[in-house]
Amino acid sequence: HQEPKMALSADPAVLEAIERGNPVVFFDITIAGVPAGRIKMELFKDVVPKTAENFRQFCTGEFMKGTHPIGYKDTPFHRVIKEFMIQGGDFLNQDGTGRVSIYGEKFEDENFTLRHEGPGYLSMANSGVNTNGCQFFLTCGKCDWLDGKHVVFGKVLDPSSLLVLRKIENVQTDPVANKPKLPIVITQSGEL
Repeated sequence: HQEPKMALSADPAVLEAIERGNPVVFFDITIAGVPAGRIKMELFKDVVPKTAENFRQFCTGEFMKGTHPIGYKDTPFHRVIKEFMIQGGDFLNQDGTGRVSIYGEKFEDENFTLRHEGPGYLSMANSGVNTNGCQFFLTCGKCDWLDGKHVVFGKVLDPSSLLVLRKIENVQTDPVANKPKLPIVITQSGEL
């Protein structure tokens, strides 16, 4: 008799993404120090390979500054707007002012093929045309006014990941700066 083949991941959603040739990355999240769960995201390497690779390397710690890996581990979601988006990725300044990419300080908008069609889309934050760096946001709903202005490059993979996004979305914030009143931190990130 034949032994059953062992899969790298028992998660069918992860396997389907990998079969499409797209990487799957994750964030483990804490809210006020309490574990809130894992967000798994498929990166659309098939449509925006350069943008997907930038994010992937900041998830895995492969990108080095000198001898130190730099990336999303231990960085906060610094901006949360209910029914709109949650923003993070500023591992330089932790507040939305930092920008760096694996290609230099910033890189160009790769394309606007993908749209902000609903909750759970992963898109690049920017400060204008061709200013992509390390900051990103996850949509909490359809954001079609951002189409053609922000590069969508991934999507939350499954319902349990979307639930973690909803937990973050519902943290109380400062009404002016939209800064969460509780620290929301990516305690671990990587590739599945």
